Amino acid sequence: MCMPNITLSLPDDIHKKMKKYSEIKWSEVVRKAIVDYIRKLEESRVEVTTKELLDDLGDDFKKSLDELEFEKALEGYKKMRDAEWERTSTIRVN
Repeated sequence: MCMPNITLSLPDDIHKKMKKYSEIKWSEVVRKAIVDYIRKLEESRVEVTTKELLDDLGDDFKKSLDELEFEKALEGYKKMRDAEWERTSTIRVN
C-alpha cells in the first residue's frame, strides 16, 4: 500500500529529545495521533443549540454573561475566532 509522505516541523528541543529514543518509530506515533485526532473530530460533529449550551453551562454562567460588557465580549469572540482559525488551519491536509 502506497502512503503519501508529509513534512512535520518541530522545535529543536523536541527533536533532540526524540533522538534520545531512536528505537521508537516516530512516524508511527504521529500517524496514530493523526488517526485518533481525526476520529475524535468525526465523532464530535454533534450540533448543539445555543439554548442547550447555555442550559448546560448553568445559571451562574448566564448571570455572568448578562453582566459582561459588549467590548469585552467582542474581544473574547475575536480571540476565540482567531484560535479556532489557527486550530482548523493547522489540521487541514492539502
